[in-house]
Amino acid sequence: MHLKKTLLSLTLVVLLLLSACGPATVQTTAPPTDEPTSAVTTVQTDPVETETEPPATETDPPATEPADSEPAESTKPAEAGTPIVIKDMADREVTLEKAAERIVAVMPSDVEIIFALNAGDRLVGRGQYADYPEAALEIAEVSSGQELNAEQVLALEPDLVLLTTMAQNTDQLEMIEKAGVKVAVSDAQDIEGVYEAIKMIGTLLGEEEKAEALTADMKARFAALEEKAKKIDKSEKGTVYFEVSPLEFGLWTAGDNTFMQEIATMLGYENAFADVDGWGEISEEQVLSRDPDTIVTVAMYFGEGPKPDEEIAGRTGWDELKAVKEKRIFMANSDEFSRPGPRLADGAEALFDFFYPDHD
Repeated sequence: MHLKKTLLSLTLVVLLLLSACGPATVQTTAPPTDEPTSAVTTVQTDPVETETEPPATETDPPATEPADSEPAESTKPAEAGTPIVIKDMADREVTLEKAAERIVAVMPSDVEIIFALNAGDRLVGRGQYADYPEAALEIAEVSSGQELNAEQVLALEPDLVLLTTMAQNTDQLEMIEKAGVKVAVSDAQDIEGVYEAIKMIGTLLGEEEKAEALTADMKARFAALEEKAKKIDKSEKGTVYFEVSPLEFGLWTAGDNTFMQEIATMLGYENAFADVDGWGEISEEQVLSRDPDTIVTVAMYFGEGPKPDEEIAGRTGWDELKAVKEKRIFMANSDEFSRPGPRLADGAEALFDFFYPDHD
């Protein structure tokens, strides 16, 4: 059981840290001079399939309903007409003769987007970490990342495969394209990227109007949260530290240019590690020195041993942190808060409620 939990936790960490990223350098900025000095850490990430990424960190509403509602019954694509021509998120031109009818989606967030567009019945394959909504579990599972298997994908007879910029086996990719199957790449790094992914997928499915409605719903929910946060006194706000990888596996956090920081800013909080670019590795000393007002963890809990918030509070020296003393450690839903998809709005609403329990 312990081995299984460790593997699942590591999977969550890898998925979140590398969520929707291509080969990239993630750099942690050295802390200010009044903090323990440490060298800048550069990590070359070999992309693998993710949405939080651990676990992936993305409830997907029908485009015409609130985002926290259950996905509605799927619909069939529109009649074939003018070919669909788009530029995907890797700036590749993709042409479909008609709206996609048989789709394999590797990313959990892309699977969630498709269901949110009420087109789940067009999915014939999903990546092994795509587990939401529950109906997704009934769809054939395919390997992803470096384990991508072209024969496994082609056996499902898709007319569209949705991948990410993260590392796939090049030979396998070429086999899929040589077989005449179209491949589109999604690459949501931030909230605006989520909107772009929704638009791209909606276009490929011939569901542009539903995609627009889904994006509009997310924007409205985010705007409502931001407006409420503006009305709250500054004395109730503070700094937040996002722990996307626990101490056991080496501390990593969400810095600048991440959707977690965007959400923090939206809610009137300051990211304690805003000087870190993207997803970065940090030290315990940095966390202790910055003494955040709130800690948000996306660690998974498997029902045994201390819960993530208890583990954090029990670390040597961490009992002196303001967040620990005041019991302000938020255990976020790792999927809602780490997958770049429609459920980010749910995660933001849950975090607002934790930040400001006395405000509706």
